[in-house]
Amino acid sequence: MIKGLLTLVINLLIILVLVHAIGSWFPQVRESDFYRKLDALIDPLLKPIRNVLPTYGNVDFSPLVLLLVLYLIKHLFRL
Repeated sequence: MIKGLLTLVINLLIILVLVHAIGSWFPQVRESDFYRKLDALIDPLLKPIRNVLPTYGNVDFSPLVLLLVLYLIKHLFRL
């Protein structure tokens, strides 16, 4: 039960991080209410990574690192 719920939450977070990252490429998407709500949900997870990992040029690698962490959690807990 708990394993299934944790799997669902992690998979949902992976999808939301991907949507957030892809949506950030398009200005009209970034200005939408949906993206603002998504940003409010995902940004607290990305902020600690951004504090440690600098951006390279205009490229932010924090979503990639967050995805790697989420996949690592899935692998470690065999979800």
